[in-house]
Amino acid sequence: MSFAVEKIRADFPLLSRKINNKPLVYLDSAASAQKPQVVIDSEMNFYRQQCAAVHRGIHTLSAEATEAMEKVRQKVAEFINAPMKENIVFVKGTTEGINLVANSYGRHFLKPGDNIIITEMEHHANIVPWQLLAKERGINIKVWHLIKDSGELDINQLANLIDERTRLLAITHISNVLGTINPISDIVTKARALAKKELVVLVDGAQAIMHQPVDVQALDCDFYVFSGHKLYAPTGIGILYGKSELLKKMPPWEGGGSMIDKVSLTKETTFAGAPGRFEAGSPNTAGIIGLGAAIEYVSALKLTEIQRYEQSLMDYALEKLKQVPNLIIYGREKNRAGVIAFNLGSHHSSDVGCFLDCHGIAIRTGQHCAMPLMEFYQVSTMCRASIALYNTHEEVDQLVRQLKYINTIL
Repeated sequence: MSFAVEKIRADFPLLSRKINNKPLVYLDSAASAQKPQVVIDSEMNFYRQQCAAVHRGIHTLSAEATEAMEKVRQKVAEFINAPMKENIVFVKGTTEGINLVANSYGRHFLKPGDNIIITEMEHHANIVPWQLLAKERGINIKVWHLIKDSGELDINQLANLIDERTRLLAITHISNVLGTINPISDIVTKARALAKKELVVLVDGAQAIMHQPVDVQALDCDFYVFSGHKLYAPTGIGILYGKSELLKKMPPWEGGGSMIDKVSLTKETTFAGAPGRFEAGSPNTAGIIGLGAAIEYVSALKLTEIQRYEQSLMDYALEKLKQVPNLIIYGREKNRAGVIAFNLGSHHSSDVGCFLDCHGIAIRTGQHCAMPLMEFYQVSTMCRASIALYNTHEEVDQLVRQLKYINTIL
């Protein structure tokens, strides 16, 4: 059965918009994906019919909102094959999820002299929190460098990085710049075999969650984080998955309502169990409802079918882009998903992006929150085109046509 992309496109209202009097070609889903109408409707319906504070009232609206929120927690658990819904913590996004782990697990269980491994392809969100922690706690950071020719990681290099003081490995599932798919399961197995003591693995799944099925039990990672807005869900909502034994012993990192057991001015305040202890304050309930709708949407389409279609589109795009003179594509052609980073001769990425925008084509330009990766390739910026389930071969053709045109006029 063919992938009904035109029917799918009709589900996304914004895709019908024109930019500079040109039909929109949206190739920036790696930054934030567009939202289907069912997700938009789910948020509106919550505010119209169910809006109330969760976990704080016995009245009907509060009970309904609480039930709806907890149903989404279960839905997320099933979506990534977590053992139970208590493994799922609602956060604002990938960035907050990583900071939660750094400030809770890292601050309380890592000691001076311990070390953390990060890779050269990480998003700043999976670099800076560890740098802040390292400075505060006297922890060392080791960098897993990329292979010069391919821009990939050599799993055998782990033997040179992991020692008796290695406590945590933080790694992206799919690079937000190169689209490189890291073999997480193999990396986790190798890292644990080399570690002398407990080694915790955190996976940044922000770019993976929309492109392929994710099974956290098969990956055997300790933490997995992702943002809803890249999964066709609203902004301001994300997920931290954590293994039960870790979440149970991690202290809260924010204080407030909902995350407590008993509060006293004269005795020690006690806290709720996981995941509640990590969800201080009023949650983004509407965003959570929207995330549930987005998961239902992609699940109905089947992620395996989405993956197959997107891979065919990626292969097509890479072949077509080879026809553009002076175009430099970064990363390997194979084993990649979602994104293609490139530069066009000596043209600055911002100039390329502005020109394409004049023709209704939206791409990303700049450093992509990956300055170390820019340094690795010895460039200041890159262009990035990213695909999603609603993109078409015709849109790729339009991108290629305009890139060729740039060569003739600039």
